[in-house]
Amino acid sequence: MRNLFYTLLLALVCSGPAALAADSDFPGIRKLMSEEEFRAAGLHRLSQEERAALNRWLVSYTVEEAPELLRSNQEVRKADESIRIEANIKPPFSGWTGDTLFHLDNGQVWQQRLRGRYFYNGDDTAVVIEKNLLGFYKMTLQASGRSVGVTRVR
Repeated sequence: MRNLFYTLLLALVCSGPAALAADSDFPGIRKLMSEEEFRAAGLHRLSQEERAALNRWLVSYTVEEAPELLRSNQEVRKADESIRIEANIKPPFSGWTGDTLFHLDNGQVWQQRLRGRYFYNGDDTAVVIEKNLLGFYKMTLQASGRSVGVTRVR
């Protein structure tokens, strides 16, 4: 349960405090968790008002205190290092050309961080995004094994 909280907190930190500033932009705890995580945490028992209060608290906590926790808490840093995102790039996708934006089917948007070109002509757009040893994100196109440095935009 504790790891679940730190993972959720880390996801919120990575999504950027500016994105959390407006309640309408914040997806809410319900959409941030899988159905299994949501039920395991007992959040399905909360009323709408209680979930709204929890969402407000998460926004406030993430903006004010989570960045410090990411720097100072060993468990949060460990969770940060183990982030692995598996998704598919939404079509049309034909590779990357230098500053390509990648719109994923999970709603995230990533941008090419490193120069380089790769042309792809296939239907399998499954990707894995992981942190490298230097703390930067790398996106690997599963069909070809080709990778490119990326930065999360949203």
